[in-house]
Amino acid sequence: MASKPARPRSPHLFSGPLRLHYRWTPAMTASIFHRVTGDGMATVGTLLLVWWLAAIAAGPQAYGVFLDVFTTSSGALNPLGWIVGVGLTWSLFQHMMSGIRHLILDTGAAFELKVNRTLAVLTFVLSVLLTAGFWFLLVGIK
Repeated sequence: MASKPARPRSPHLFSGPLRLHYRWTPAMTASIFHRVTGDGMATVGTLLLVWWLAAIAAGPQAYGVFLDVFTTSSGALNPLGWIVGVGLTWSLFQHMMSGIRHLILDTGAAFELKVNRTLAVLTFVLSVLLTAGFWFLLVGIK
């Protein structure tokens, strides 16, 4: 039998005992968060929408139960309401900023390492700022 020729290993395989070939970068984090926020919004958003529509269709008592889960008796958001509301808002802005970053990359620009790293970090900074601004405006309107 002929022996197998020595072939180079794929760069995504382990280089040694529990050592990855690649270093972790902001671009990897932004890419993962883009997928997670998209899936999270689709799942949580769909479940909340279906629950909300079912509560409306079931009548005032069922809708009251829905509201009681996320609001206080005065109509303000309770802690769960804040977590869900701010979480979904941040997910939306993070997914949007990452989508804009991918659109820029699709044009063939920003593949230089420093620019790519800067854009990846900016997706997180801008998503947090947009979320804070959105909730500041929303709470300030009342």
